[in-house]
Amino acid sequence: MASPIAPLTPVAGTAGTAHPLGLGTAPLGNLFTGVPEQDAAAAIGTAWDLGIRSFDTAPLYGYGESERRLGRALRDRPRDEYTISTKVGRLIREGAPPSPEQLHDGEHFYKTSGKANPVFDYSYDGVMRSLEESLERLGLDRVDLLYIHDPDDHYAEAVDGAYRALDSLREQGVVRAIGVGMNQSGMLADFARDGRFDYFLLAGRYTLLDQGALEELLPLCLENGIGINAGGVLNSGILADPSPGATFDYVPASAERLRQARAVAEVCARHDVPLIAAALQFPAAHPAICSVLVGARTEREVRDNDRLLSHPIPAQLWEDLRERGLIAPGAPTPG
Repeated sequence: MASPIAPLTPVAGTAGTAHPLGLGTAPLGNLFTGVPEQDAAAAIGTAWDLGIRSFDTAPLYGYGESERRLGRALRDRPRDEYTISTKVGRLIREGAPPSPEQLHDGEHFYKTSGKANPVFDYSYDGVMRSLEESLERLGLDRVDLLYIHDPDDHYAEAVDGAYRALDSLREQGVVRAIGVGMNQSGMLADFARDGRFDYFLLAGRYTLLDQGALEELLPLCLENGIGINAGGVLNSGILADPSPGATFDYVPASAERLRQARAVAEVCARHDVPLIAAALQFPAAHPAICSVLVGARTEREVRDNDRLLSHPIPAQLWEDLRERGLIAPGAPTPG
């Protein structure tokens, strides 16, 4: 089922030639584990060779390292032939204390060697500083799409400060589109009602394990013409490999989540379908979803994701998942 809302395409491209995948670059900011520079460059280069032209990053990812790596890898590519989205709401500051939400059991999610840490700032001026610093790290004069990043505990400031700044940047033509990126759907629905946004980045809330966005957010976005870029479709790893130690929402998965993921994997195995293939293809079937953003650390992961996005999946697999209560009754499925 094709989305009635067009994805943001390169200036030199058209919606008809847009690759359905975008490359998420949180892993290239050393999420969970360090990624060598050459592997990061190879992953981005392979995405380009496969026709992927949408790249998503953020100051938070590696505390600036993802943006720097993405900028270096795309430096010699024609600027009008790809789109970049980045985010605002966190400034990266040397000497700032570690941010508690970026720690689990005392360890940083992003493995960095410097002394910089993220600092929340959703003010109008903070957004302008954030964009300026992102452009410097990227080595670019513009980005295409700018998201307010994870304003879970900062809604009022995000509306009064960040949204006003983004709306002004869009009005001036500094950015082509604006949005909000979050790991929850409820507050995105509030933003949809309270502002005029082009796209949302919905991370982890419309997947084979969590269809929480189905009832309210996705219909609201269709009604308001807001495109959804689906991120976190592997729920930070558990839908790639639901083995002990797998992560869900960036922390070790609960026993219940492991059971749920293994039940989905069992259905996929019965139909000889890789679990990742089903996880990639499921969200793309909803008409509110414009693209699927998938992170990768290596060239091989990028190639595998590209291949599995078109892996044949029999309609009966989706029916079996629905009959077992593993996907919601009203969730659209491919085919």
